[in-house]
Amino acid sequence: MAQQPLHRALGLTDGEHDRICSLLARDPNDFELAVFSLLWSEHCGYKHSALLLKRLPSAGGRVLQGPGENAGVIDLGEGLAVAFKVESHNHPSAVEPFQGAATGVGGILRDIIAMGARPVALLDGLRFAEPGHAFSRAVGGIGAYGNSVGVPTVGGEAVFDEAYRDNCLVNAMCVGLLPVERVMRAKATGSGQQIVLYGATTGRDGIGGASVLASQELDESSAEKRPSVQIGDPFTGKKLIEASVELVQAGLVESLQDCGAAGIASALSEMAADYGIDVHLERVPQREEGMEPWEVMISESQERMVAIVRPQMIEAVQEVLDRWELGHSVIGEVTTSGELRAFWEDELVGEIPARFLTEDCPRYDVIFERRPATPEREIAAPPGVAEALPTLLALPGLRSREFVFRRYDQLVGSRTVRRPGLDAAVLRLRPSLRGLALTLDGQGRIARLDPFLGGALAILEAARNVACTGGEPVGFTDCLNFGSPEKPEIGWELAEAINGMAAACDALGLPIVSGNVSLYNETNGRAIHPTPVVGAVGLVPDVRLVPKGWRDGDSVLLAVASPLSLAGSEYQALFGETGGAPDPLDLDAEARLVSFLWRAAPLCSLVHDSAEGGLAVCLAEAAIFSGFGAELTLDDDPPALFGETGGRAVLACSPEVTADVRLLAVDLGVPVYNVGVVGGDTLLGVELAHLRSAFFGETST
Repeated sequence: MAQQPLHRALGLTDGEHDRICSLLARDPNDFELAVFSLLWSEHCGYKHSALLLKRLPSAGGRVLQGPGENAGVIDLGEGLAVAFKVESHNHPSAVEPFQGAATGVGGILRDIIAMGARPVALLDGLRFAEPGHAFSRAVGGIGAYGNSVGVPTVGGEAVFDEAYRDNCLVNAMCVGLLPVERVMRAKATGSGQQIVLYGATTGRDGIGGASVLASQELDESSAEKRPSVQIGDPFTGKKLIEASVELVQAGLVESLQDCGAAGIASALSEMAADYGIDVHLERVPQREEGMEPWEVMISESQERMVAIVRPQMIEAVQEVLDRWELGHSVIGEVTTSGELRAFWEDELVGEIPARFLTEDCPRYDVIFERRPATPEREIAAPPGVAEALPTLLALPGLRSREFVFRRYDQLVGSRTVRRPGLDAAVLRLRPSLRGLALTLDGQGRIARLDPFLGGALAILEAARNVACTGGEPVGFTDCLNFGSPEKPEIGWELAEAINGMAAACDALGLPIVSGNVSLYNETNGRAIHPTPVVGAVGLVPDVRLVPKGWRDGDSVLLAVASPLSLAGSEYQALFGETGGAPDPLDLDAEARLVSFLWRAAPLCSLVHDSAEGGLAVCLAEAAIFSGFGAELTLDDDPPALFGETGGRAVLACSPEVTADVRLLAVDLGVPVYNVGVVGGDTLLGVELAHLRSAFFGETST
């Protein structure tokens, strides 16, 4: 069998190879071809999504840094800013769940560090077929890394669906705090500055890992790709955090960049910007003998950062790194050539204009073809709430997530006001009484039926989650998990989901300031559900007023926005077949609901939005969380109790303030109904003890 050309073996198409030759006006050597193959991969280059992502709003009065850097940054007022981003590590986690998830956490921590921020919280979005061994290994990897570096894991989601059997999703979000005047950027700011690599040594682990694995679908040979999964060292990661924060606080570095996907090649190509960089690869500290220049250049060994330092600051930088016992080396300098030039023992081994690797990466128009709608079949003998509710609560997709988050340190750092378990987590912004509400939420099954609606719902549910704690949403980050964009139906899903997200953001008047795209989530041609995942950050004026749980005698109110539908719901999936067209959203009404919730929350003992499982599950979660049942005046109507698309939220407050809450709703144009009173040991005709048993079930053992 004839051996395929090198560029094809590296994942480049014939057209892309021709483009490289045209840009360089010559044939690339093997070193240069390896660098192009990684920087032009889907993971690094966003070839099929960059044009679509321009539709997402990213500007706003609070935005200090939007997309294009390591993370987005939002001004919180009082001189404080928050940096945040969510990123995928799906393909490595499918190959090796523990290290794939652990290094996903390590990578997103370094993205926040590179902005000059101290990481204060982690959230994770996990989607597997079942809560089995692979899932447990991924949870273990997240806990092992996050717990060891001393950053609390305070939220996220765990979804179980057959669509993720062969391609799990592991999305990690990190949030950090920094002064507004200290936002770092990655790009070089002047020639003559020195390039300092610090952190762990460089080996062959992870060569081509994230960038290659995330740019291709998996198949039966996936086990052979295990060596391409990076290996994490959280204790070096902890030292990296402390040293980097100190370097930034002392004003010793001009720019920071982490060595993530594509390693030094990616970091330096982004830093070179309008200048150029000469890198001497033999100076890179190596832990393996006989490494070739190309291996050093593209290795994805973890826990490494690159700093640009003025020559007069080198000695001070080295002193800080020595004190933190981190290896370091001056590996190059900023030039005025505009080129990324790599040397090995004074021999030039590669020379590429930096913009060829970034700005001139190919951008493809995605072909769209709408998927035929799945017909909705009537549920034969739909069960009533007394039968359906305990059954739903016992499902892997709806039962308590305590068995997950109890493996995470939720309190380290002494900022956590509300732990995981209901809506959003809340951290205190010490020394003030203000707080930060954080959530990570996504859509899958509903997005399969209607990707526009799925994209909009991902934004709206994230916004409602932070609003339920009293947090005013201030911005979003997103992770778009899809199949192969080269298939017209997947291209349609991607475009429609982005359109839905953009429409919801416009209705809310809020930006998406950072994010990630993960494509080719397929195995043997079978794609996952289109899965837009959204992280939201909200500003809580006073953490003492975060709702804590409804109380005996409280009034129970229901706030509503758009119409409900069973299409795509947990109820339909369990008792019938998933299908149909969910009712469209009234985006203006949804935005008014979000605005009402964060304003009403300080008056309430509990605010909880209806999502997976519908209103009945929402009420059951509220009752279990609070320890009281409720006497409710709701009809036993499956669409009303178990529909999932339209915005709904349950509020509980003392009778004395009910009028104030309802008046606020009138002022904002949000319909609110009194549906009952807290008290007793039943809910919707079911014993609360029975609901608790179903909800905690086997996962509590």
